[in-house]
Amino acid sequence: MKTKNLILSAIIATVITNGANAQSKPNSTLKIQTMEKNQIHYRNIKARGLNIFYREAGPEAAPTILLLHGYPTSSHMFRNLIPTLSAKYHVLAPDLPGFGYSDAPDHNQFQYTFDNLANTMQSFIDELGLKRFAIYIFDYGAPTGLRLAVANPEKITGIISQNGNAYEEGLSTGWNPIQKYWQYPTQENRDALQDFVTEKVTKFQYFEGVSDPSLIAPESYGLDQHFLDRPGNVEIQLDLMLDYRTNVALYPKFQAYFREYKPKLLAVWGNKDPFFLPAGAEAYKRDNPNATVKFYNTGHFALETHAREIGLDVLGFLDGLPK
Repeated sequence: MKTKNLILSAIIATVITNGANAQSKPNSTLKIQTMEKNQIHYRNIKARGLNIFYREAGPEAAPTILLLHGYPTSSHMFRNLIPTLSAKYHVLAPDLPGFGYSDAPDHNQFQYTFDNLANTMQSFIDELGLKRFAIYIFDYGAPTGLRLAVANPEKITGIISQNGNAYEEGLSTGWNPIQKYWQYPTQENRDALQDFVTEKVTKFQYFEGVSDPSLIAPESYGLDQHFLDRPGNVEIQLDLMLDYRTNVALYPKFQAYFREYKPKLLAVWGNKDPFFLPAGAEAYKRDNPNATVKFYNTGHFALETHAREIGLDVLGFLDGLPK
């Protein structure tokens, strides 16, 4: 009897184990498939004769979101956001010309203007055949992306602006030395801006307004500074600082676009940004009834400290967009 009970127990245990294994296999397969979808691919493509580096993740058949970085960074700034978004969306994050791993021709060979940055990104989306997509704009990515939106209103499903300014009241006094250069573009005023490309100011942009500095990954500002220190890059950045005045001149055109097309817009804003003030975020609501504004207790590079919170808010926003 004892032997029969032992045999019966062994049979029951085997059945239970096999059943558990059968149930776990689909779950394991699902996890592997999800991980594969979330893998980030590092690619290159030619756009207007330039090699453009970009990060791509998520299912290609899903709705697309285009992430446009700012100064002095690259698509690297989205490294913590892409895994969150790519679970459901097709994510593309290029490096602008002169930044990151994209080509950075000498400023005597390529005119570094925001029109040219936008024209290169237009070529980028054309080469990839993008028909409809949302844009996530930050800092320099804002005037670049808004030029794309104005030129392609039928393609834009929605806009996320992370400290991406389109209103004069959003400019802080930190812009005063640059605005002086706009008004008087002398060599003296140009040379006075060289501090903006130093490690001290790069780190300032990352740490100012951050309550917990231990959240700032050193490779973030370290990689940015590595690219800033490349031969010839100072002149590239000074050219773009001068040309930023064309963005301010275009603010009324961007605002007219908001009023006419009323794109769904989510502003996710570090409220202690030393360069782009909260008033710039609130101003979106003046021209666009479909604008929502969310503030986070952090500085300019809000994704360094609040990637999870911003990621979830952006996912919720994307879920409500037209496909």
